Amino acid sequence: MKIDWKDFEKIEMRIGTILTAENFEEARNPAYKMTIDFGEFGIRKTSAQITKLYNPEELIGKQIVAVMNFPPKQIANIMSECLVLGGVEGEGKVILLQPEQGVKNGTKVG
Repeated sequence: MKIDWKDFEKIEMRIGTILTAENFEEARNPAYKMTIDFGEFGIRKTSAQITKLYNPEELIGKQIVAVMNFPPKQIANIMSECLVLGGVEGEGKVILLQPEQGVKNGTKVG
């Protein structure tokens, strides 16, 4: 399915830094629950099924790309407030999208 430029402009992707990451025991599939700092856009909670290639300790301090303007979604016992983006390989392996260099939290991706 093709989208036009106006559709793409509706997606708000920003850079954030992971502040906390821990096993999300209540989730149906293996996942981490995380808090991410998006600078002037605030700190947001989310969960991500990225357990195959990352452990919680190495995620803290890592900058990532996330979609900010999805409506909040209840996942088990947390309200997810953003969607962390990654490349998905076979067998559920997700490689996080990250800036090549450190940038200000909240920086727009486009």
